[in-house]
Amino acid sequence: MTEHAITQSDADDIEDEVINEGRWSIKDSIAPLATFAVLVLIWEGCAIYFKVPTWLLPAPSEIAKAFVEWRGELWQHTLVTLYETLVGFALSIVLAIPLAVLVVYSPFLRKSIYPLLLGLQSVPKVAIAPLLALWIGFGVLPKILVVFLVCFFPIVVATATGLTSVQPSVMDLIRSLSANQFQTFVKIRFPTAMPHIFVGLKIAITFAVIGAVIGEFVGAESGLGYLILASSSQARTPVAFAALVVLTIMSIVLYYAMEFIEKLAVPWAVNE
Repeated sequence: MTEHAITQSDADDIEDEVINEGRWSIKDSIAPLATFAVLVLIWEGCAIYFKVPTWLLPAPSEIAKAFVEWRGELWQHTLVTLYETLVGFALSIVLAIPLAVLVVYSPFLRKSIYPLLLGLQSVPKVAIAPLLALWIGFGVLPKILVVFLVCFFPIVVATATGLTSVQPSVMDLIRSLSANQFQTFVKIRFPTAMPHIFVGLKIAITFAVIGAVIGEFVGAESGLGYLILASSSQARTPVAFAALVVLTIMSIVLYYAMEFIEKLAVPWAVNE
């Protein structure tokens, strides 16, 4: 009875803690939202008081008006940028994770390919984007390749780090059970690497949006990056700011979507 009472009490404490954590998360979200609202009001007030020209720095109300008036164009350009982002990101996953596995299991590849990856990562992607446009054209493919290049390295590094982070005692145990390389990979290495992989994926998904915009800046006929350049050159600054807001929202949504997938895939790591 005593043990049961203690167990029930512990369960009640855990339940209360979970509820309190939920309440605190709501409270924590109020502060940044309130701060953001105050900053927007200050921005609006300064724009009106100092009579700042709309083409120079539009007030939030002008940006909101641009959202309404340009909602159709904003939506079309958003779909283009989102497509480039997701396709390039998916391509980087498909190629980066297998390459990381090969690098970990092959000393030759680790010595020959890994230094090349480090060298390629040091090259600014802004410098590569014009060359891709020159070689491939001004379609969607160069933008996808820029996204791929931006996302590829973080995923490779995170995956390789995770695959080599297994504790030596665990490896000794699995060897004592006569497990082969495939069994070790499936049962030990890959599950251990999953939290590291998702760290790389969350970093890469935010880089992916940046990569898509970089590609659109160089040469494009659609996309939010193209819309920002076109609007700025025509002094439609509120539209450019509206596109910036959409890009910010897109990055945040994609990041939290990846975090949600992480909670489903590796709940043990998220709850630690």
